[in-house]
Parts: sequence; C-alpha cells; structure tokens
Amino acid sequence: MLVYVHGAKCIGIKAVPVTVEVEMSLGVGIHLVGLADAAVKESLLRTVTALQSMGFRIPGKRIIINLAPADMHKQGSGYDVPIALGIIAASGQRELPLLGQYLIMGELGLDGSIREVSGALPMAELAMETGFRGSILPERSALEAADFETTEIYGVRTLDDVLRILEGTLDCRSLLIRNTDAYKKASAPGNEGGASYMDFADIIGQGAAKRGVEIAAAGAHNVMLLGAPGSGKSSIARALAGILPPMSLGESVITSKIYSVAGIGRREGAGLIRQRPFRAPHISASKVAILGGGSGDNILPGEVSLSSGGVLFLDEFCEAPKSTLEALRAPLEDRKVVISRLKAKVEYPSSFMLVAASNPCPCGYYGEGDRCTCSPGQRISYLSRLSGPIMDRIDIHLWLHPVDAGSLVRGQKEEPSAAVAERVMRAHELQKIRFKGLGIYSNAQMDSRMTEEFCPLSEDCKTLLESIIGKLGLSARAYTRIIKIARTIADLEGIAEIGPGQIAEASSYRFLDRREMLGLL
Repeated sequence: MLVYVHGAKCIGIKAVPVTVEVEMSLGVGIHLVGLADAAVKESLLRTVTALQSMGFRIPGKRIIINLAPADMHKQGSGYDVPIALGIIAASGQRELPLLGQYLIMGELGLDGSIREVSGALPMAELAMETGFRGSILPERSALEAADFETTEIYGVRTLDDVLRILEGTLDCRSLLIRNTDAYKKASAPGNEGGASYMDFADIIGQGAAKRGVEIAAAGAHNVMLLGAPGSGKSSIARALAGILPPMSLGESVITSKIYSVAGIGRREGAGLIRQRPFRAPHISASKVAILGGGSGDNILPGEVSLSSGGVLFLDEFCEAPKSTLEALRAPLEDRKVVISRLKAKVEYPSSFMLVAASNPCPCGYYGEGDRCTCSPGQRISYLSRLSGPIMDRIDIHLWLHPVDAGSLVRGQKEEPSAAVAERVMRAHELQKIRFKGLGIYSNAQMDSRMTEEFCPLSEDCKTLLESIIGKLGLSARAYTRIIKIARTIADLEGIAEIGPGQIAEASSYRFLDRREMLGLL
C-alpha cells in the first residue's frame, strides 16, 4: 500500500513542498531514500522506538520511505511525524482519511511526544497558499502561525493528538492553536515579551544627537555616532530603538519568517513579531555570523537578516575586522543578502537600520581639548578603517561630546521618548501614504526613480545643493542620501515641499565624507 504524507522544507524564508511516500511490500528492512541528511536518517530509529512505545507494531515487510522530490536535500528532524504516520497508515493499523488534507511536521520523542521544529511560519503559509485544509505542527511551533485565521492551525503535543485529528471522528477543536491553553497564556496581557528601551528623558544633554537620531528613526536612515567614551553613544542607540514606529503587517510577516527559519521564533507571546528587533552583536562576530551561512544547503540567516525591520547596532565600529565591515556594503545597499554555496543559493531580506558607534581615535578623546594622546597618523589610520563606500551608505553622521559637569550634576528636564515617538509616528504615517502599493515603507528605501518623483527640488534648493556638492566633493550616492534626509526632515515638520532649510540641515549630517578637508583629522 502506498501512502502520501505532506511536509515541507524551507529555502530562505520560503517553504517548498516535500512529500513523504511510504510503500510496503514483500521483503525485509526499512529503507529511506530521497537525499536525506544524517538527522533525517536517524529519524528511523527514533520513529520505530516511538511507535513501539505507543503500542504500534513494525510490520515484517520491506518498507520504502521516499522523500520527494528526490533531487533536493532534506535536513532536520521535522520529518519524524510524517514518516511515523506513513508507516501507521501503510500498515493499516489506523484509518486516517484526512491524512492528505494537512501539511504535517514535527520531531518525535521516544515516548511519542512531539517537539518543535524551525520554519513553522513559512510552512503554515505554504499550506494556506496551496489549498491544504490546514497544518498540524508542534504546539510551540504552531504559536508562531497563530495569526493565520483563515486556515486550520493545530498545535499538538503527542502523536496521539495527530491521530485524533486525522481520523476525523472526534471533535478536535480544542487542539486548534487559538483554543489551546498555551495560546491563552502567551497572548495574555503583559506576556508579550517586549523589550524595554532607554528613555530619552534619562539622557542628559546631547540635543543635537537626539535630533539626528529622531530624523534617522523617522526615515529609517543609517546613522554613525562618533564621540569620546562616556558621551552617551550606546545609550542614544538603545533609546533610538524605543522611538521607532510599529512594524507594518508586511514587515512583521517578513521578520517573523526570518526568526522562524532560524529556529528562534517567539519564545514569549504568540503570533507574528510586532516589535522591531534590536540586534547588538559583538565586534568579534565572524563574517558568517553577521551575513549568515552554514554547511551544505542548511544556510541560516545572520545578524543583518535577524535585524530586518529593526536596528543593527554595531558598537566600536572601527575596531571590527575590515572584511566584516566591507561585507556590509551589499546588504546596506540592496536590503537583501545572497549567500551562495557550491550546491545552494539562498536569499534573505536584510532591510535593517544600521546604527554604528565609534571613538574618533584610538585613545577616544580627539576633539576634547588636549586630552587626545594620539598622533595625527594614528588618528588618520583609525578612521581610515571606514572606507568611502561604507561611509557613503551611512546617511547621518553625528559627533557627540561629553556632557558638561554642570548639566550632569544638576540635571535638567529632558524630552521623553514618548513625545519624540509621536513626531516620528506622524512622519511615518506620511510615508505610508506616499509609498502605498510600492512595496517600501520609508524614505531611506526609495530608489533613484522614486527619489526623483517624491523629492522634487526648487531652483533655490538645486543651487544650494550644487554649491554643497562642489565644496565637499560628495559622491552621487551621498547626494541622493542628502535629498532623502531632507525629505524626512520635511515630513517631521509637516511640510509638503523640500526647502533650502531642509537641504542645509541634511547636508550638515555628512561631515565625515570629507573629513580631511574639514580639519577633523
């Protein structure tokens, strides 16, 4: 008897169908074919032991298990449950009339329990798009797909739960993920698991830097924070994450699928990830950890993808390996990362906002009176680690100076993050209207055609911009970014047209493009 069980495999953030075919005939032995890796091959022993512990018998026949399509590598332990169901159905030990109507994945424990698998969200989306009645997934994994209300998402804990659903004779609505105790607990108020960020009200001074990161947050622009140790670079970066607008549904789906594929989906809460991610890897992280990678075709997303829709904060930016910094060029420009191996090529989204922080010199105190002990050559060598192409891709450059003792000791009332976030949200709403139907969400994502369409310049603006470009010798990329920043400044001010004032302020945030001429070194 030949039985088909439907599963899936993730390639990037997309799931593709995998059919587990089980056939029994005269002979002896269990044979697994279909380019399975070691983890899948080991599933045979796991599955047989689990079935026997639950009272099922393993027929004394030849059992052929094929994972189709046979020319595509399969990895992971998620095929345990489909294989077990195929053996049960093919041997006639249970009637499972609904077996072909669901996409099923899960890892089996030796006692018949079912453990979570990675990639549940793309798999549930595949089931919905290809016309399956629904998905049967481990309970913890099914929570990731709880927001898909137009399809049946079952969250199961044991193989018995799966058999009850597929037999179709009992009411199994209690196993629908939105009816489970796990979902009710995860979706309870106060259990969303959101991160807490620093408030601007707790950061004394640094008004110019706060203005700069407000503009960056409003338009999703990359920003560089340069300053002496203790000037507040890290604090401002963490406060910036707290003023970002909520993710749109499209951004939320993409970010959630990345985390699902990486196997680090929501540990708290249920449904899609709604809070923008904030990732802060150490500078010693390898290029693979930053960009993503892995062996064979098991390619996992890196930090540039895990921060998609949110912030990638790189502290001590100038201390990072040069190869790692240069590897950021393509993700910053293309908002995606393509990872190629001999037999695999995977594309992951990487639409993140880069916040880089660095000291201006090895000792960290250049620009603070006579405190710097570095030679001019040391200073030049230090900042020269940031190549022109990398600095071109960073929209806003901010120099932070330590807060004076009087302000620090006596304190002063600062504007809270809530007030800043309100202005950022208003600017973001304008951009949502502007870019409706175009597949982008912020000014920073505009291409050259969109920039020309949505950022028309008056003659006064063109004259001023021509003068600035001529004096600073800026690149074409820097020229475009000045216009985008000016568009964001106008959005914050509620102005429809870009004026010379916005152009002048936007160009003031590009001082590192020509640092030698400006006397910064």
